[in-house]
Amino acid sequence: MIASRPLFATLLCGALVAGLSAPASAQWKWRDKDGRITVSDLPPPRDVQTKDILQRPEAPAPRAPAAAAAASAASAVAARPAVDPELQARKKAAEQEQASRVKADADKLAGQKAENCRAARAHLAALDSGQRIARYKDNGEREILDDQQRAAETRRARDVIASDCR
Repeated sequence: MIASRPLFATLLCGALVAGLSAPASAQWKWRDKDGRITVSDLPPPRDVQTKDILQRPEAPAPRAPAAAAAASAASAVAARPAVDPELQARKKAAEQEQASRVKADADKLAGQKAENCRAARAHLAALDSGQRIARYKDNGEREILDDQQRAAETRRARDVIASDCR
C-alpha cells in the first residue's frame, strides 16, 4: 500500500494538470501580416483575414435544458450593462437644464402676454373715453382717428385682451 501512494499522488497530479489544461485548448491561433504565428485566448485583430486564422476555440457542448435555461437567465442578468453613475448624473443634469430652459421660456412668454394685456386694456380705455386719438403715419404725418378707424382699433384691442388676458 505504501508503494501505491506515490503512484496515486502522481496519477492525481496528472489528472489535475490534464483538467487545468482543458481551458488552454480554447485558444486562437493565427498568422499575422509578417507571417509570424500568434496564439492567444483573445480573437485576432480585425485586420487578420479569415484565411490566416489557423485555429479557433471549440464550441462548448450543449447542456441539459434546465441547465441551459438557468445559464441563459444568468447570462441575461450578466449581460445588462452596468449603470455608470457619472453618466447618470450628467443625464440628470441635462434633463434638469432642459426643464429649467422650458420653464424660463414659459415665464418669458407669460410676462410678454401680461404686458400685452396691460397695454391693450390701457388702449381700450383710451378708445372708450371718447377723446380724440391721433396716430402717426409712416411718413411722420399726424392722423386723427375717425369713427371707422376707432371701431377697428377697439376690435383689435379687444382681440388682444381676449387672447392675452387669461
